[in-house]
Amino acid sequence: MVGTDIIEVARIEKLIKEKGDKFLNRVYTKDEIVYCESKGSNKYQHYAGRFAAKEAVFKVVSNNDIKSLIFKDIQILNKNDGSPYVNILSSNYDDSFTLYISISHIKEYATAIAVKK
Repeated sequence: MVGTDIIEVARIEKLIKEKGDKFLNRVYTKDEIVYCESKGSNKYQHYAGRFAAKEAVFKVVSNNDIKSLIFKDIQILNKNDGSPYVNILSSNYDDSFTLYISISHIKEYATAIAVKK
């Protein structure tokens, strides 16, 4: 199964600027926030990329796989080589499958694809 998402970086930037920590702490884990903030002026692209990745995961994972999944249950981290991976934090996670993720972003858009295997 495959899930995909695309989002305008400006939409995420606007939400962060308007809602601040309330939005950040509802959607992102502490580690994700630290990572995105480390990207300086490009941080909104990275926040948008992670948002798109979480949406892609929502689309590929069925209710039978994970019950009551929320944004913060889906953590997008990076390996030492920079490639992203998905960490599901829900205790209801059926780990009989593997999730793969790919994220791309430019100034205006961020997109992600999730594959369940």
